[in-house]
Amino acid sequence: MPTLPHFASRLPVLSYVLLAVYLVILAVRTHNDTTIALVIASVVMFACCWASATHLLGARPALQFVLIAVSFGWFAEQMGSSRGWFFGQYTYTDVLGPRLGDVPLVIPLMWFSLTYAGYVICNLIVWQSAVDGARGLGNAAMLSFLAAMIVTAFDLGADPYMVYTLKAWIMTKTDGAWFGETVQGFFGWVFVSFVIIFGFRMSVRKQALQPSSPFLRHHALVPLALYGSNMVFQMILGNPVEIRSIAPFAMGIPLLCALAGYQRWAAPAKASV
Repeated sequence: MPTLPHFASRLPVLSYVLLAVYLVILAVRTHNDTTIALVIASVVMFACCWASATHLLGARPALQFVLIAVSFGWFAEQMGSSRGWFFGQYTYTDVLGPRLGDVPLVIPLMWFSLTYAGYVICNLIVWQSAVDGARGLGNAAMLSFLAAMIVTAFDLGADPYMVYTLKAWIMTKTDGAWFGETVQGFFGWVFVSFVIIFGFRMSVRKQALQPSSPFLRHHALVPLALYGSNMVFQMILGNPVEIRSIAPFAMGIPLLCALAGYQRWAAPAKASV
């Protein structure tokens, strides 16, 4: 067997270390240093997902995913904050740190992290594998829409918390149908997530997705753990309080389905050892 590049051989350890750091930050975050904690947590989550994607999909496809998600995520947010596209009219505050244009730098990073988690969860539900099964335009569109819905389930609780507790941005319209939030925002989340994930699937439709290091199936648990940790956070600290009851159903159902798919995916590996 050829010797692995040093970075590739360290990817599993790197992802687990980053995941542990992220979970610690999520657990000890306080309102006294909200901006610093949010920025660090977002960057760590981004790095963790990039390492995981490189390990599961290969270095080049992972980079393509990052570029598509970060660039279109920034564009969508910039158009949203400046022109009211996609999500409705809103203005970012200083809570999320430095900006590029009107958009805090951590926001495009979060778009990659969340859409990557949605992509993996969706594949585990449908294919019992972290990587796409059958190719084709119809499959790509349908599964991208499913993944976009999984991503948006996270936002059901995240949006009110970011607005009312952290005051990360200010909505122009404050009397929307979802705890004061506009329903349009959720259509925007589905649309932007769909474009990112569908765009990635189209960009790799002629490539064979090959992991960059020996394939460890339990490594696919990294994005699931990130998604699950955000669900638990909403269950404990969600605001308004109704969010705490919504999160385990909105996020817990796809997460459990993905874990069931993961169990079926892992079984053949044990038999072949």
